[in-house]
Amino acid sequence: MYCLELAGDEDAFAACEAAAGASAVEIVAPGVATARGIDADRVRNLAYTHAASELIARTDPDIEAAVLALDAAGIDRTGSVAVRARDVRSQAGCSTQEAEQRLGSVLVDRGFTVDLDDPDHELRVLFSSGEVDGEKREACLLGWLAAESKRDFGDRRPTDRPFFQPGSMAPLDARALVNIAGAGPDTRVVDPMCGTGGLLLEAALVGSQVVGVDAQWKMTRGSRENLTALLEEADFEIIHGDATALPVVDESADAVVFDAPYGRQSKIARHELADLVGGALAEARRIADRAVVVADRSWEAEAREAGWTVDQRFERRVHGTLVRHVHVLSAE
Repeated sequence: MYCLELAGDEDAFAACEAAAGASAVEIVAPGVATARGIDADRVRNLAYTHAASELIARTDPDIEAAVLALDAAGIDRTGSVAVRARDVRSQAGCSTQEAEQRLGSVLVDRGFTVDLDDPDHELRVLFSSGEVDGEKREACLLGWLAAESKRDFGDRRPTDRPFFQPGSMAPLDARALVNIAGAGPDTRVVDPMCGTGGLLLEAALVGSQVVGVDAQWKMTRGSRENLTALLEEADFEIIHGDATALPVVDESADAVVFDAPYGRQSKIARHELADLVGGALAEARRIADRAVVVADRSWEAEAREAGWTVDQRFERRVHGTLVRHVHVLSAE
């Protein structure tokens, strides 16, 4: 078993993405989850999971309970160690400094040496308390660090790219969406409304072959410019085309991901927007059996009409009145 340190403040969304790198993910308390197994390489590519650790023990969120659990645990490791404790969301009321000192003493008594800079092993201790789906949940999870996500999203800020347009999605969110869609090595991901190429970029960085389509020549040129500048080696193709009549053969993609035009910002009339999104959903279903669609409203009815099953839908507040609806779709 493993414990996961979730990022952000929307655990259900984080757990959905975590399933791209872990199996049988279960939220046990705010900001923490367990998993039956992990793919360490995929965990390193997650956006809304900080780290995965090999679970040693699970106790109440209490330092004394954590010390007793660690003292009773069978440990088959030797060498140097560092203890890192977190009071997740600052709700458990535990002193992380005291926890690190006391748990470190247990490990020193077991023969470990302390090395805070470059340890052979790192013990993660997660204290959490709060509500999950209206139910009080609390736990302390202790585990040996197995994999950490690479937090390099700030290096790819949309405003720093060669081609930028207002409203571009943050790399953190783009990475989460392509992970949920199943991007990774030996997969082909299509974005039929690719815009500046943010989703394509993140899918390519986790190993996918990517295809972008956009109806505006400006966007296809800009997207190609961004991917060329930011990807050292990647297999990508950018095409000028219509999302409702994709120049892509049937069943040739593993997943489709797109950020639909937002009604308040788009010059497209309401009925035309419905035709556009409905047509894009139908085309997505023709070429793939999995999709993630982002919009400023629910398109569940249109997705079902296009032949999709809506597995999950998340409402994620961005700012002010803007709420992103994330539709996770699979073939019926």
